Amino acid sequence: MYPLNYLGIVVTALVIFAIGALWYGLLFGRQWMAVHGYTPEQLEGMKQGMARAYFLSFLCYLLLAAVMDYLIVRLGIDTPQGGAKLGAALWAGFLATAGFTAYLYSSEKLATWLLDASYQLVFMVAAGVLLAVW
Repeated sequence: MYPLNYLGIVVTALVIFAIGALWYGLLFGRQWMAVHGYTPEQLEGMKQGMARAYFLSFLCYLLLAAVMDYLIVRLGIDTPQGGAKLGAALWAGFLATAGFTAYLYSSEKLATWLLDASYQLVFMVAAGVLLAVW
């Protein structure tokens, strides 16, 4: 078993979380509300469960970063380009395909999947770069 870069994993999870805040807040908040059909009143009602959702999301990001760190070490990736390629490959092979399959069986609009999948691509590439150069 390879030693994990615990500090790098925590920082990467925080970076992913921050990208999400920017993505769904400042950059695409209005589009996110529109594709889900949420009203401002509905968003206010959703705020009660947000602490739990944020905490669980962060735990997921920690696990994601730990697995990516393991793969980066195991594969000997030590350049930003290598980390970016790994992040993009993992996104295409797992996140995008699993997310798209789930979308096919949902009542969501394609724009919902596109918004989420593009966020996932950005954070996977960023995580790969960060962990590869750490």
